[in-house]
Amino acid sequence: MQQWETESPAQTRAIGKDFAKTLSPGAVVALTGDLGCGKTAFVQGVMEYFGDSAQVVSPTFTLVNEYDGTLPVYHFDVYRLENPLPEQCDWMDDYLFGDGVCLIEWAENVRAVLPKDTIWIRFAKNPARGEDYREITQC
Repeated sequence: MQQWETESPAQTRAIGKDFAKTLSPGAVVALTGDLGCGKTAFVQGVMEYFGDSAQVVSPTFTLVNEYDGTLPVYHFDVYRLENPLPEQCDWMDDYLFGDGVCLIEWAENVRAVLPKDTIWIRFAKNPARGEDYREITQC
C-alpha cells in the first residue's frame, strides 16, 4: 500500500504524473472518493505524463473520454451507473482489455466488471488538515 498527502490540486496532478510512470498498456486504475476529492486532477497529472492535460475534464455525461498521447488513455466517470450487471457493461471490454490505460472515476459502481488486476486508488479529504488537503492511497 502506498500513500500520498497533498495540499493543492497542483500537488495532486504532480502525484498523478509521477504515478503514470508505473503504468503500461492494459493498466486499469480505479479511482474512488467523494466529489471534489481530486480524482480528475490526478487524471490530469497522468495525462501530463502521456500527452496533453489541457483537454482533461470529467466525462460525467459521456461516460468516457479518449485522449491521445504516447499511450491511449481512456478516462471514465461511471458516477451515473449503479452496480450494473456485467453484460450491461460489455461496451467497456474494448477499453478494459485493450492497449491503452483506463482511469475510472467512481469505479466502485462497476466493481463487478473490472479485471482482477485493477489498481485501486482511494482519495479522501480531511478538513481538519485544510480545505485542499487530500490523502491518496493505493490499495
